[in-house]
Amino acid sequence: MRTVLTLALVSLVACGPAAPAKPPPTGSADDQQPSEPELPARVLVSGLEGPWEVTWGPDDMLWVTERAGRRVTRIDPESGRTRVAVTIGEVLADMQHQGLLGMALHPELLAGSGNDYVYVAYTYDGTPGDGDEQDNPRAKVVRFTYQPDAETLSEPRELISGIPAGNDHNGGRLKIGPDGKLFYSLGEQGANQFANFCKPIEAQRLPTDSEVQNADWSAYKGKILRMELDGSIPADNPMFNGVRSHIYTYGHRNPQGLVFGPDGTLYQAEHAANADDELNIIRAGGNHGWPHVAGYRDNQAYAYVNWSAAPNCQELTWTNLTDPASVPAGVPRADESAYTEAFVEPIMTLYTVPNGYDFEDETCGELFFICRPSIAPSSVDYYPRDGAIPGWGGSLLVTSLKNGALYRFKLSGDGQGVRDTDQLFDTVNRYRDLAMGPDNRTFYIATDSTGFTRDANGGATDVLANPGSIMVFRFANNSGKAP
Repeated sequence: MRTVLTLALVSLVACGPAAPAKPPPTGSADDQQPSEPELPARVLVSGLEGPWEVTWGPDDMLWVTERAGRRVTRIDPESGRTRVAVTIGEVLADMQHQGLLGMALHPELLAGSGNDYVYVAYTYDGTPGDGDEQDNPRAKVVRFTYQPDAETLSEPRELISGIPAGNDHNGGRLKIGPDGKLFYSLGEQGANQFANFCKPIEAQRLPTDSEVQNADWSAYKGKILRMELDGSIPADNPMFNGVRSHIYTYGHRNPQGLVFGPDGTLYQAEHAANADDELNIIRAGGNHGWPHVAGYRDNQAYAYVNWSAAPNCQELTWTNLTDPASVPAGVPRADESAYTEAFVEPIMTLYTVPNGYDFEDETCGELFFICRPSIAPSSVDYYPRDGAIPGWGGSLLVTSLKNGALYRFKLSGDGQGVRDTDQLFDTVNRYRDLAMGPDNRTFYIATDSTGFTRDANGGATDVLANPGSIMVFRFANNSGKAP
């Protein structure tokens, strides 16, 4: 007998929009569970300054990085009481992709082993004395020590610094793997688009031995790094062209989601441009294809248009449409099939569309990019196989910035593919990150403070229902009562 789940409402504070069209399920009927109604949620706390990472801590508190607030805040998941653990003054947060980003709690935090460490990644001004904060933005990873009596983070220790950063696509997710290594995702800094359209994409560039020896990390754009917990290069990291560095994989656009499955598989969610956001499995040495390939190598609705290689780039008007009719003369354009090197295909795209697709849907007006089939995946979490919600075991949970929704992707039995999908928790917000409570029924979602998303009618808006908040969604048991 199928168990029917309902959403237990705590208070009526946020109206949900009509859901955008859901992707068709691909599993059998027995695998699929009915979605919960598109209903309001409880707002635990609001007024946060760009909550970016939210993590359930061993102290049964939510640990949150505030991107624009430059602080780590601990939040009581019942009362919403906040306590600032640290404010980091040097954090640079002038642009929407800059600030205090990823955070990872040491697996032995508060376990009595002395490893009461919290790791954070953030952007900073690489040349603070020249009066221009944006002429040399950089990123670093810093370890703090948690003082339980004072409930504060102190004793900062810089693990790695001087990593290239920009005014766009800084990635920023941190995870500690089961191998005890720290993984850090980096975007390509928004090269080849918008105001940066004359800057070359360097997601395929790999470091030289001289660069590594001189701690020159300029080749780290569009990569996923793997480092020891002291910031050093692991001896078993992959070698590229005979050079070992922090780089674990390359060819990424803007990877903002990382999570480990119970068997150690590293899953990743990555922003694409118009379509073909990706769910990937990350393995040592992998090339994930960007910018030559978006999603699969299928020549569907994407080609690599290299604006930076046009001799008159500065005189051109940029567009992110890649069909031949939209690309000006003199700008190199290559279909995906022109790229013949080996690369790692995603396990799923979100979503692939055919050539001729209308990427300027009038439903969203001038904000037509919001109506495009990419969902802007901002994080990914793993729902345990023995979790409390029937049918959800072994799923990836992905938050969406553009649709104000949580996407559930049921993995195949071996965890290497996706069997079916569902779209949940729709509200007029930008969902940045997710934490699960220990009951595996309660979900805490951080929302952006500003930005564009779908409105209640499927169009676009910058008026968010619950900006800078932690929202709580709780599943009831099959009697319809809160657990």
